[in-house]
Amino acid sequence: MDDLSFWVSKNADFMPNKTAIRFEGQDITYSEFDRQIRIYARTLKHSFGVVPGDRVAFLGVNTPSLLYTFFACARLGAIFSPLNWRLTPPEHRFMLQDSGAKLLISDEEFRANADTIRDDIPDCTLVANDFEDAAWRSLAAELAGSEGDDSNPDVTPDMPFMLVYTSGTTGRPKGAVLTQHNMQIHAYNSVHYSQMSMHDHILTVLPMFHVGGLNIQTVPAFYAGATVIMHRRFDPQATLKAIVDERPDLAVLVPAVLQAIFALPEWPEADISSLRSVAIGSSMVPLPHIEALQSRGVPAAQVYGSTETGPIVIYQNPESAFAKPGSAGKAGLHSDMRIVDDQGNDLPQGQSGEIAVRGGNIFIEYWNNPEATRDSIKDGWFMTGDVGYLDEDGDLWVNDRKKDMIISGGENIYPAEIETFIHEMSDVVDGVVVGKADEKWGEIPLAVVILKEGVTLSEVDFLKRFQDNLARFKHPKAVMFVDDLPRNAMGKVQKFEVRKMIEE
Repeated sequence: MDDLSFWVSKNADFMPNKTAIRFEGQDITYSEFDRQIRIYARTLKHSFGVVPGDRVAFLGVNTPSLLYTFFACARLGAIFSPLNWRLTPPEHRFMLQDSGAKLLISDEEFRANADTIRDDIPDCTLVANDFEDAAWRSLAAELAGSEGDDSNPDVTPDMPFMLVYTSGTTGRPKGAVLTQHNMQIHAYNSVHYSQMSMHDHILTVLPMFHVGGLNIQTVPAFYAGATVIMHRRFDPQATLKAIVDERPDLAVLVPAVLQAIFALPEWPEADISSLRSVAIGSSMVPLPHIEALQSRGVPAAQVYGSTETGPIVIYQNPESAFAKPGSAGKAGLHSDMRIVDDQGNDLPQGQSGEIAVRGGNIFIEYWNNPEATRDSIKDGWFMTGDVGYLDEDGDLWVNDRKKDMIISGGENIYPAEIETFIHEMSDVVDGVVVGKADEKWGEIPLAVVILKEGVTLSEVDFLKRFQDNLARFKHPKAVMFVDDLPRNAMGKVQKFEVRKMIEE
C-alpha cells in the first residue's frame, strides 16, 4: 500500500480540475490539493527536520492547512497528532510532553495557550500557522522557500500515523495510535456504510481534532474522490444555510449539533432534500432527533465506535436507518463484533454484555501506556467498555456505558479526570462525578461532594474552581453537597446509587 496521500495524487491524475475542498468561498481542486501536500511535506522534511516517527501536533480549527499537514505527515511517515483546542494549557502540556512532539503548528487563536506552556516543552518547535510572531517559526515563510524531495520511500502500512488523545478513565488522557493501514480500512468501512462516491458533496462542520470530524466522512471522501464542503467551526445558522444552498449529499452530526439546528426558526421550512443520509456519531441518540430527520425523508444513520476504532466500527446504512431507528447497526465491512460477559464468553441474542470489536481499523496501542493497552485489547478484541445487546437480526443496541463515560454535546467526558481535580481540593473529603440526563446536551456532568467538617462552600464558588483548569465542556454543571457517599464492602463508591440520589 502507498501512503494515504496517494489517494489525493491518484484523484489529481484522473480529475485534476475537480473540487476537492470548498472552504470559505475558495474551491481547491484535487490538483492544487496534491501540490500543497507536496509543498507541506517538503517543508516539514527539509525546513523542520521531520523524519519518520516524529510527532507533529496541530492546534487549530478546520482549515485546508490542517488537511495539508495531515496528508504531508502520511507522505513522510510522521505521526499527526491533532489537539483539542477546547482544552486548557495544562491539558495541552501533558499531551505534548507525553507524545514528545517535535512540532506544534498552531492557529493564532490558540497561540496564547502554547506561549503559556512554552518553557515546559523546550524540545517542541512552535510553528505559526496563520500569523507572524518573532518568537515563533513562520510556516508561511518556510513553505515559500521549500525545496527538495517531498516523500519517504520507506513508509509502510503498519507505521504509526495518528496519535489522538482520548480522556483517560485513570484521570490522564491516553494517546490512541492508529496506523496508515487502520486509516485505509476505516475509509473502506466509511464508504461502505455511506455509499459514498466521487459525485458526492460532503458537509464537514464537526471539529477535525476529533476522529469523528476527521475520519467518519472527511478523509474517506478523498479516497472516494468526493468534494468536502468544510466549515471552520460549527455554527447552526451557517450549517443549515449550507445544507439549503450548497446541497450536500452526506453529513456527520451529533445530537447537540442537531438540536441547535432544530431550534432555528428557519428549520421547519428548510429544504434538506439533498441529503442522502445524516450520520449521527453518538452511541445513544434521542429518538426525537432521529424522527425530526426521518419524518422529512432523510435517513439518520447511527455510527458507533470510539477514538480507538478510528472511529466507526458498527453502523447503519441509509436503508437500515429507516428500518431500525435507535439501533447502532451491524459490524462494518472489515469489522467483527461480539457481546461478552465479564469472563469473555459470548452471550446470546437479547442478553446485555460488554461490546467487543476487532478489525483492521482498530488502533494498535496507547502511546507510552502498555498497561492500558493490555487492559483494552484481549486476544485481538478491543473491549469498548460499553454495554449492549444484539437483536434477532444481529443489530446492536447500546444500553449503557460500563466505564461511566459521559457524552455531552458530542464530547466524551470521563468522570475520573474531573474527580482527580476535585480530590486535589484541600477542603474536600471525597467526590464523584456522574452523568445526569439533559434535554439539550444528552448528558451533563454533576459533582457529588463531601466537604471537610466545618467547611462552608457555595455551589457558585465550587464551580468557579474549574475555570482555567479543565476545558469548559468538562466542568460540572451543578454540585450536590452530601454527608456520605454509598459504598460497597470494599469502600468503593457505588455510582449507580449516586445516580439514584441525584434523580430523587
